[in-house]
Amino acid sequence: MLVLLAAYHYFCQYAGPKFMKKRKPYQLKNTLIVYNIFQIFMSIFIVYSGGVYGWFTRYNFNCQPVDWSENPDPNELRVAELVWWYYFCKLTELLDTVFFVLRKKDNQVTTLHLYHHTIMPIFSWIGLRLAPGGHSTLLGWINSFVHIIMYTYYLVAGLGPQYQKYLWWKKYLTSIQLIQFCIVFWHNFSVLFRDCAYPKTFNVFAIVESVTFIYMFGKFYYYSYVKNKKKTK
Repeated sequence: MLVLLAAYHYFCQYAGPKFMKKRKPYQLKNTLIVYNIFQIFMSIFIVYSGGVYGWFTRYNFNCQPVDWSENPDPNELRVAELVWWYYFCKLTELLDTVFFVLRKKDNQVTTLHLYHHTIMPIFSWIGLRLAPGGHSTLLGWINSFVHIIMYTYYLVAGLGPQYQKYLWWKKYLTSIQLIQFCIVFWHNFSVLFRDCAYPKTFNVFAIVESVTFIYMFGKFYYYSYVKNKKKTK
């Protein structure tokens, strides 16, 4: 994972822009259609399976420990598999930035974008390695639901300018992302004050990341949709 992330940053911040400096942007239309459809279906798979094997059936929103028994519930093993698939998706999502670079969409390669795509694989790997199930999986479950909407937006946007009229809801994507981080914050903050057999360290990690993302996405929303709107007026 660290090698992949190092290569990711090297390409997206140095090698990629240098390679594209004297080249025209690649269109990658068909590639992006296939890629976005893949991400949509993977997100649907994680949301549906996570509900069936966990959050819609057996999991307790107030406190959900990890099943560490030698003979765990088969449903818990399915949840652990989903944690692996979620981690896998965080790695494939690094291609988001690669495509931005190849299409010369340099304005999209922001600090927020790079931070988000770097920290999520790291935290996903930690969760997969040390706590593949339980309370904090709500983060991945909700995040996958948000990604269904987000990659649907990317899919429609990539079909061409004639579809721009269907993308009036762009700014609401950031609102939905902010809502997810608020839910994750409260979900992990509230369990700190309960007797729950789930590692508090993971709750603290989730809280810190939620606050960080609320700040960064909130700042992005303000400068993109509030401040610019005031300037226009």
